Amino acid sequence: MAAFGQRLRALRTERGRSLADPAAAVPCDKGHLSRIENGGRRPTAELARRLDDVLGARGDIVAAVHLDAVAADDARPWETAELLRRVQANDATPATLESLHATVFELCCQYARQPAADLRAEAHGWMREVARLLHRPTGLAAHRELLVAAGWLALVAGCAEYDMGMRTGSEATRVAARQLGDEAGHAEIAAWSHEMAAWFALTQSRCRGVLTAAEAGRSAAPDGSAAVQLAGQEAKAFARLGDVAAVRDALARGRALLDRMAAPDRPDHHFVVDPAKWDFYAMDAYRLAGDDELAAHHARTVLALGAGPDGEKAPMRMAEARLTLAAVAARAGDLEQAVATGIGALGAGRKSLPSLLMVAGELDVELHRRFPGESSADDFRDALRSIG
Repeated sequence: MAAFGQRLRALRTERGRSLADPAAAVPCDKGHLSRIENGGRRPTAELARRLDDVLGARGDIVAAVHLDAVAADDARPWETAELLRRVQANDATPATLESLHATVFELCCQYARQPAADLRAEAHGWMREVARLLHRPTGLAAHRELLVAAGWLALVAGCAEYDMGMRTGSEATRVAARQLGDEAGHAEIAAWSHEMAAWFALTQSRCRGVLTAAEAGRSAAPDGSAAVQLAGQEAKAFARLGDVAAVRDALARGRALLDRMAAPDRPDHHFVVDPAKWDFYAMDAYRLAGDDELAAHHARTVLALGAGPDGEKAPMRMAEARLTLAAVAARAGDLEQAVATGIGALGAGRKSLPSLLMVAGELDVELHRRFPGESSADDFRDALRSIG
């Protein structure tokens, strides 16, 4: 029996309700509801919501739909997390928390490849699970661990929302993540919420806002992974402000901090900075600082490290690396190469629209400034408009 059917039957039994009662209240055919409860059919999201309301499940039944969706996808590394639903204890046991943290960790590792809408939906499902556990009796330590899990989920959901262009919603989610980090006493979660603020400001052309957010993030966790990425965001902002000396200083500070850290076991975790990701930041900063040789060097490194036997490991980074190489080609006078490489970059499957549009827009300006009246430059602009 699927998690949804198990949870529906358990709630009916707890409340002394026959199958006919919720079927009449929803309303729904009793035979159809019986097949759903026995695992023969899958419920619609609307039916799950109505049953949740009728049985007063406070999100439990809706969350079970997400667990079934996860279990149905054999490629998902966290499919065994459905075991959370089989835990019969009245509180958040150590085993439950361990499994939950493992699930949240894997979700963060899926950021670079999973479609943003799917990632957000998955995070929402696990937020409901955390909320359910928080409504049960827990000790102080377990309560804090649940807040930590919710903080990471809010961070990944907020990033996915911003990728989708949900500017207002992503800011609200970011603030909630910071509040959860503060409440849990988890400095790194709070620091990453400030890093998100820096990213938002950068892609909205508020370069001074990047520097303010970077300072707040460093104050929260001066020696963590977020501090390294904040140095990279600072370098990008200084480059757009035309302060080349500050670009080099920010990159040097970030690199020195990164070199003191141990190599991560899972560099694909979105909230971990590794040397491969640092090349990505340096590439963008040097492109804007006008150092084409270093920009191209770091861009090629990003492309080499991002290629894998099963496809691109970091498609969003690689798209921006191609845009960097396109800009370098344009500056070298090779319009054909610049346009071909630039248009190719826009075809990436996994997109962070604000970041992609920012860098691609800068290339568009470069092309039309250097090659006014050329139809090829117009071809790139048309391609850019098609994704915006």
